[in-house]
Amino acid sequence: MAEEIRPIRRIGILTSGGDAPGMNAAIRAVTRMSIANGIEVLGIMHGFAGLISNDFRTLSARDVDGLLMKGGTMLYTARCQEMHDPEFRQRAADNCHFLGIDGLICCGGDGTFRGARELSRLGVPCICITGTIDNDISCTDYTIGFDTACNTAISAIDRLRDTMQSHARCSVVEVMGRHAGHLALAVGTSVGAASILVPEDAGNFETDVIEKIRMGRINGRNHHIIIVAEGYHMSCQEVTDRIIAETGVDTRITILGHVQRGGSPSSYDRVMATRMGCAAVEALIDGKSQRIIVLRDNQIMDIDIEEGLNCEKSLDLELLENCRKMSI
Repeated sequence: MAEEIRPIRRIGILTSGGDAPGMNAAIRAVTRMSIANGIEVLGIMHGFAGLISNDFRTLSARDVDGLLMKGGTMLYTARCQEMHDPEFRQRAADNCHFLGIDGLICCGGDGTFRGARELSRLGVPCICITGTIDNDISCTDYTIGFDTACNTAISAIDRLRDTMQSHARCSVVEVMGRHAGHLALAVGTSVGAASILVPEDAGNFETDVIEKIRMGRINGRNHHIIIVAEGYHMSCQEVTDRIIAETGVDTRITILGHVQRGGSPSSYDRVMATRMGCAAVEALIDGKSQRIIVLRDNQIMDIDIEEGLNCEKSLDLELLENCRKMSI
C-alpha cells in the first residue's frame, strides 16, 4: 500500500551561505507557486541562524513584487556554525515544528545542503535549491548566480582593458570561485585572456604565462590580461611579482572581490531561479524530502542529497587547453 502523502499547508524558505544574484527570484517563485497552491509561506531571516532564533516573516504575493530584478536576498543570509552542533540543530527542528512548517526550502551551496540533510533527519522535510556564483556544486550543471557573476566580471575587465591598452600594461585580475576555477575559466574565455590560472590545473607558469607575454610582445600585443582564480596556488601578488621580475612589463593587480556577487540578475539566472523555485514547491507537494533541485542536460529534476554531496564536478580542461592554444 502506497504511503499517504501528508498535505503541505505551510512552507518555510531560507537562503544560506554566500549570496548569489537570482536568490530573490527563487524566493519569489517559491512564494507565488506556494500561494497558488493554497500554501502559506514563511520567510526565514538570516538563513539557519534565523531558524534557530525564530526570526521569520510571513510572505505574501505582494511582498515579492519586483524581486525578479533585484540582486542579493531579501531574507538575508549568513553562515551558521551552530548547525554543526546537535543541540542547535534540534532547536532549529523544534522551531520548524512549533511554527507548523510542513516543508523547508533551502537555497545555497554544499553547507546549506548539509544543514538541510540534518533537519530532514530530525523530521523536517527539506528541498534544496542550488545557489552560488562559483558553479562548483558537483551534482548540477548550473547554479543560480553564475551567469550574472560572469557578466559582471566580464564588464569590469572590458573596461579595465581600455586602460591596460592605453598604458601597454599587463593586468592580473583575480575572480572569485573559492576552490574551483569554473568562474575564472568562463570569464577568461569570454575576455580572451592571455592566461587563465585555475586550481584544477596548475599548468606550467613559465610556458603559460611568461612565454605568452614575451611572445605576445614580439608579435605586437601591447597589453595582457591574466585571469587568476582565487583558489589558485599562487596569490595575485606572487603572480604579478614573477611577471615583473621575468619580463619587466608594467603589471597591475585588480581584485574584483564581492562586486561579482551583486547586481541585477541576468535573464538566464531569473529563468533558472524561477524554474528551480517552482520545482522545489512541487517536490514538497509530492511528499519528497532530502532532495536537491538540479539542472542536468537542460532538464530540471531532483536528486537525493546524499547523492548530490558525493558527486564530483570536473573543470572543462578541453576548453582550458583550447584557450591556451588560442592565446597567441
